[in-house]
Amino acid sequence: MRPIYLQIPDKMPLASAGRRMSVGIRKSDNANELASRHYLYVINFKTYPQGSGKKALKLARICDSAAKKKKARVIICLQPADICISRRISIPVFAQHIDPVEEGQTTGYVLAEDVKAEGAVGTLLNHSEHKIPFAKLKKAVQICRQNKLKIVICASTPAEAKKVASLKPDYIAIEPSELIGGKISVSEAKPGVITKTTKAVRKIPVLCGAGIHERADVEKAIQLGAKGILVASAVVKSRNPEKILMDLII
Repeated sequence: MRPIYLQIPDKMPLASAGRRMSVGIRKSDNANELASRHYLYVINFKTYPQGSGKKALKLARICDSAAKKKKARVIICLQPADICISRRISIPVFAQHIDPVEEGQTTGYVLAEDVKAEGAVGTLLNHSEHKIPFAKLKKAVQICRQNKLKIVICASTPAEAKKVASLKPDYIAIEPSELIGGKISVSEAKPGVITKTTKAVRKIPVLCGAGIHERADVEKAIQLGAKGILVASAVVKSRNPEKILMDLII
């Protein structure tokens, strides 16, 4: 059985070599080690060929290895068909999306019950590439809670972040849609978006996404109040994803 996450950001499970994730952190005199444990690094594999099928397993193992080496909190977000990879790695797996429907007479939907059965412990919702109307988003959150799945809701603006905060997700990821997949990060191009979002959602931890591609982007996001990052192409499409991820983890 996979561990249940605590809602406190710095008490999320940590990767540890040779065993499954455990809750909590050990005391350490190493400032860098403590920093890497405090923040959350969410890697969205999307539907990139480098993050699908057999290549998804290879990349998942790379992320798993980086998490262990850095003693960091790393989560990977997978397509439904690849979630079974969770049985072969120690870091947590999230679904990229679930639909606001329950088991029954429906066709072609992604069920919370199914992704959990395959090993997912949470899900992304409302990514800019898969927006969900608010009423359906609310229903999806309810279904996730019923199935004890953790939730990262994405928002494109501070105003949207404030609205989805009313649903009380575990994290909110702020990602201006125009910066996603680019080389200019939100922390560089629109730093005010991060600070406004952290103020708007108050107690809900904020992840910074869109354009994150180097360590300086992460450091700036943290300085602005983010509790971690949501990243995709910089890692998944890299020729050396382990090097990139190791550099992003502070």
